[in-house]
Amino acid sequence: MLNIIQKRFALSPKGAKDFMIGTLWTMVLNIALMLPAVYMFSFLNDYLFSVFDPLTVVEDRLWYYVLLGIGFMILMFVIAIVQYRSTFSSVYEESANRRISLAEKLRRLPLAFFGEKNLSDLTSTIMEDSTDLEHTFSHAVPQLFASILGISLMAVGLFFYNWHLSLALFWVVPCAVVVVLLSKKLQHREFLAGYQIKRDVSEHIQEGLETIQEIKSYHQEASYLRTVHASIDQYEKQLIKGELFVGGLVNTSQSFLKLGLVSVIIVGANLISAGTIDLFTYLVFLLVASRIYAPMGEVFNNLAALFFLDIRINRMNEMEALPVQQGSTKFAPAHFDIEFENVSFSYEEGKQVIQDVSFTARQGEITALVGPSGGGKSTCAKLAARFWDCDTGKIRLGGYDISEIDPETLLQHYSVVFQDVVLFNTSILENIRIGRRDASDQEVMHAAELAQCDEFVRNMPESYHTIIGENGETLSGGERQRISIARALLKDAPIVLLDEATASLDVENETRIQAAIAELIRDKTVLIIAHRMRTVAKADSIVVINGGILVEKGSHEQLVSKNGTYAKMWQLQQESAGWNI
Repeated sequence: MLNIIQKRFALSPKGAKDFMIGTLWTMVLNIALMLPAVYMFSFLNDYLFSVFDPLTVVEDRLWYYVLLGIGFMILMFVIAIVQYRSTFSSVYEESANRRISLAEKLRRLPLAFFGEKNLSDLTSTIMEDSTDLEHTFSHAVPQLFASILGISLMAVGLFFYNWHLSLALFWVVPCAVVVVLLSKKLQHREFLAGYQIKRDVSEHIQEGLETIQEIKSYHQEASYLRTVHASIDQYEKQLIKGELFVGGLVNTSQSFLKLGLVSVIIVGANLISAGTIDLFTYLVFLLVASRIYAPMGEVFNNLAALFFLDIRINRMNEMEALPVQQGSTKFAPAHFDIEFENVSFSYEEGKQVIQDVSFTARQGEITALVGPSGGGKSTCAKLAARFWDCDTGKIRLGGYDISEIDPETLLQHYSVVFQDVVLFNTSILENIRIGRRDASDQEVMHAAELAQCDEFVRNMPESYHTIIGENGETLSGGERQRISIARALLKDAPIVLLDEATASLDVENETRIQAAIAELIRDKTVLIIAHRMRTVAKADSIVVINGGILVEKGSHEQLVSKNGTYAKMWQLQQESAGWNI
């Protein structure tokens, strides 16, 4: 039972157990809320059907009714407190755990997943979908099941008490249920359409925030706003349509319930006139009919909320079902040579990016990957760090197949600098310290000096303690790149991956950083990607990749003498160096 609930509602094992407990206590609370009716039954039974004078009976049992009323109130209060803690508190705890679980899941997914999903999509899943689940599970789902159980128990008892009036009371329920269940697919379609359109709105807003500079530069504000307004208008229309549709169905089902009270009045009157039942039984069913249809109406409201929730639950289950990268945490290689053996890889089926690539980046050497843009150089570097897993072939590090090593364990041995730098809205000191969290201020500053950061940092208002804004918005592209390089130098890992690491630097600073890197890469495996031929000319080994295929490899001198792809690239850059504009 717990496994069924866990899968159906995307809950943790503890969350499924808490859900069952919360549902049971909600059912107990629903039954406890009928205690005022029990109180009235007891009073009416004494007042109307006592053989003694009614006023005398009430006076004699006054303290009984006072104490009974106080006892019922205390009991209802205690049950309400327990129900709140077992339902609301546990739901909020489960919601917090769900967000943490999603974050952990995302952390363990290969980067291919993030290439397919945009930021607004992931943010909506973690925040908005989790919030919807939290709200519905705290206010609707336990109440739905508790109401069904409670009403079922009451129905069984009432049928034993008097099946004629019970049939008059409950015949409307199947009719209302049929209306709701037959419309489930239509409701799901409306909810899904609204969900997808809302995601489109979020994506358009996110896109505008990320590309605001380009939008303004090319005077596209009006065009962008038209697109956003159109998507919002579409969402508004879909929302109104969906609310009217679902609201109409729920109200239709609740209209059937109203007929139940009429049935009880008519059937009860006929039974009394025929002498089949007494007045007290008739009053009991009238009182029940006045109370029981309200929780039934809530059942149908909550059932619609559950249909709405299915889309979010399916999304959560999809996330949980995504394959994660796993492997051994025990990794102690004797050396750090990176070996590609007949490696092939594609981001999408049928679109091969790397095909049958084989080379070795040896420890203590600089291996450069060069070739035309889009040829697969950056993909090779990311495959080497297991940001993705190759489709066929093997990548070994120190003789170990990296697909069998836990990604976090593996990345402890890598320092990575990519062209797209990510900085945080904190001080320069802390941005560099990300490379090694336990580094002292002196070590951080030393790495900054080697990366040619010290000069521009010292000119900032608070030096290394200056807050640089979101993603380093107060810095130039070259300054952001140098901070990224400083991180890698601070980490001082045995493997260094540099993907266009000096692309944003001028020639002078590039020369200084190359000299600094040269001092730090002794006995390390260095894999560098660059389009500037002068950057890779001194590499120990150069691998030329074109169209995902390894076409040449060797030293600079060997490749120039071959007069192949590398030689042509070298010649073109030499010629372009003398151009004047």
